[in-house]
Amino acid sequence: MDNKGNMCEIIIEVTAEHMRNIFGLYDSHIKKIEDDFDVSIVDRDGGLKIIGSRQEQVNKAASITKQLVELSKRGNIIQEQNVNYAITLGMENREEELVEIDKECICHTVSGKPVKPKTLGQKQYVDAIRDNMIVFGLGPAGTGKTYLAMAMAITAFKNEEVGRIILTRPAIEAGEKLGFLPGDLQSKVDPYLRPLYDALYQIMGAESFTKNMEKGLIEVAPLAYMRGRTLDNAYIILDEAQNTTPAQMKMFLTRIGFGSKVVITGDASQKDLAPGTKSGLDVATRVLSKIDDIAFCNLTSKDVVRHPLVQKIVKAYDDFEAKEKNHRSRENKGERRKK
Repeated sequence: MDNKGNMCEIIIEVTAEHMRNIFGLYDSHIKKIEDDFDVSIVDRDGGLKIIGSRQEQVNKAASITKQLVELSKRGNIIQEQNVNYAITLGMENREEELVEIDKECICHTVSGKPVKPKTLGQKQYVDAIRDNMIVFGLGPAGTGKTYLAMAMAITAFKNEEVGRIILTRPAIEAGEKLGFLPGDLQSKVDPYLRPLYDALYQIMGAESFTKNMEKGLIEVAPLAYMRGRTLDNAYIILDEAQNTTPAQMKMFLTRIGFGSKVVITGDASQKDLAPGTKSGLDVATRVLSKIDDIAFCNLTSKDVVRHPLVQKIVKAYDDFEAKEKNHRSRENKGERRKK
């Protein structure tokens, strides 16, 4: 309230088209802003009136709402992730950066949907891929590590910056062995590579993908197939790199030839290696951290762009693992004191 005890308010002009977009289904987006900033937002004669007892909160809610309106004007369908991230940036007084992120379009899917970074972390990741020969994209599930790398690879391929795309994964998942799967070797490894195929179909289209696959211009193969090769003029993506051994990672990195660009993605918290086995991703992070033209991008739970519940799950696991680590550290200190 102001000095006279009156409620504070701001009016924002918004057309009906954008009003529907930013309100969301059952007004869910606006309710989220109202709850987080303790304000009321109502539709008044072709505009939004934001009312609250504290000017600072009203100003912040208005600023975030303006950013969402600007996103809507750019043709975006406002989703819960956009609202949550706008609020997160607003808490840090950086909400205006939301529109800056949206300015960059990497490519369009076969259905015409633009592929863009949606968080500051994702934008830094895309910029790093553009500026460096080798990039490590590290972070939890749902942060777009693989999808954005694929979009950058397909764009480079279409622009003839590289002659082919090579996508690879170590064929180790959740302790399972290839032998239990039916069919020939290709049939056995395809389930492990399915997420890569899915992204290719979505961005490139099944027909274009199949045609380039038959010509050998796009290759999707398990990591073991890379041994003994030199990969020139290629865009190479190694996915699920936390499941490589140090020897496999070294083998992969030493395949890289002239004119190639490499993106290595992984989540150190989701290793499927045998107990006691070192991860090639962990070792590479320590060994290569000071080499020029190699960048490391650490994405976090803030960069999760799947269902908002996924972000909460990732955050909950991060908090739990941090507590466990602190508990073990205290126990180890106690044991050392006893000795």
